[in-house]
Amino acid sequence: VQLQASGGGSVQAGGSLRLSCAAPESIFSTTAAGWYRQAPGKERELVAAITRGGIPNYNGPVKGRFTISRDYDRSTVHLQMNSLEPEDTAVYYCFIGSLWGQGTQVTVSS
Repeated sequence: VQLQASGGGSVQAGGSLRLSCAAPESIFSTTAAGWYRQAPGKERELVAAITRGGIPNYNGPVKGRFTISRDYDRSTVHLQMNSLEPEDTAVYYCFIGSLWGQGTQVTVSS
């Protein structure tokens, strides 16, 4: 089973995007979820994660700009990204438990 991620795109610096990732209901409420990203020539890094109870955790560079949340009614995890910077350009991958999304491109131009 592969998760369906959506919401990537191209924006100018300072803009916003919202990523979403849906999972089967039977899995969503029982496990942690989050987002990784991988920029060209760099290793994949954790962006944000959220426990099954809704407690978030953020990687340093995105603190104060990104917000991760869970929608239990729709079995979906969201990543609201504000004040985007060119350094945020990467392919973003969602995970929910051991399931992964296919990756969605985020491009931020200066």
